Amino acid sequence: MTDRKKPLYRSVNTRTHGVRHGAGGEYRWSRRREDRVHDGAMRGGQRHGLDYTPLFRFLLSRVGEDWDTVFAEAAARLDRHEPVFWMVARSEAEEKPFVRIGESSYYSGLFVDEDNRLRLVDPDLRVEHMEPGCACCTHTFNGIPFTRKYSPPAD
Repeated sequence: MTDRKKPLYRSVNTRTHGVRHGAGGEYRWSRRREDRVHDGAMRGGQRHGLDYTPLFRFLLSRVGEDWDTVFAEAAARLDRHEPVFWMVARSEAEEKPFVRIGESSYYSGLFVDEDNRLRLVDPDLRVEHMEPGCACCTHTFNGIPFTRKYSPPAD
């Protein structure tokens, strides 16, 4: 019996009716324009059908721990390293109190401090501070639904 841990991502249904995956079709309408220089034609790099929520929860549960150890475990359980850096800032300029993943999911921004420890960019940020951008979606912060209700901007 092996001690193989579960991957930090999961497959999502991509064949269900109505599932949309970002850009699609725009190129076919503009490919014959003479002023277009193949800027993004044939986007073969897009990956659909993977949910990295387990990775985000893993990273949040490891705040305060040694970054090299955390990253080594995460990297061993991922298909690629890029999603780690959706939450973890690579430089001080990239640090944000929260990051938006998808349409309405927000997570705490992370960084690696001078002692090589994983830290929260804003440790005081709570779900109570977050305000939804629309009334139609269920917005979450670190997996918890927002407690504040949507209030439209005053005209």
